[in-house]
Amino acid sequence: MIEGATSFPRWAEPAGESRASRAVHAELLARWSEPHRRYHTRDHLAAVLAAIDLLPGEAGDEAAVRLAAWFHDAVYDGRPGWDEERSAQLAQSRLPRCGVPARRVSEVARLVRITAAHDTLAPGDRDGAVLCDADLAVLGGPGYDAYARAVRQEYAHVPDDLFAAGRSEVLRRLLATPVLFRTPRARELWEEPARANMTAELAALAAAQTGRDQPL
Repeated sequence: MIEGATSFPRWAEPAGESRASRAVHAELLARWSEPHRRYHTRDHLAAVLAAIDLLPGEAGDEAAVRLAAWFHDAVYDGRPGWDEERSAQLAQSRLPRCGVPARRVSEVARLVRITAAHDTLAPGDRDGAVLCDADLAVLGGPGYDAYARAVRQEYAHVPDDLFAAGRSEVLRRLLATPVLFRTPRARELWEEPARANMTAELAALAAAQTGRDQPL
């Protein structure tokens, strides 16, 4: 059992313990367990929830942030933007059944949509800052290499050269941002190791590409 992703009380805290809530919880676990996933799995969900735990008092509505974590990759077909929109719509469909107030449902859907492009987060968005920081915490964690391999596996259909080019562009864009993490605690925990991890991956991608370009 994966702590956080499969423990019902972690879901029940913000979603309640009704029969409908249990049904939605089971549906979400099934979605996060889909066989085509490699990185966006229950392990990722558990990691995001655990990262939120490390940022206490930062969010304005922590319940909404936790619910958004559960839904943020609930629909995952490898289609950036589309996946987040469908996940937000799923939250809007399922959470009212659990008795979650309409205002919080709207906030959850907004937060899920933000995860499509973290750099669109508006200044002063406390809930968005916590969710985005928790979602990106993997960049500064000890499991970065496993994360990078899992991302590659999710894009196994993409040729090596095209993947390397696209992944390198993502890494360069992230490294170019003045600050990766919005909350002070997240910066303290993950900013420096995240930059070191991404810089190392970028160098490895460049080296691998150079090796492929060498004549036999």
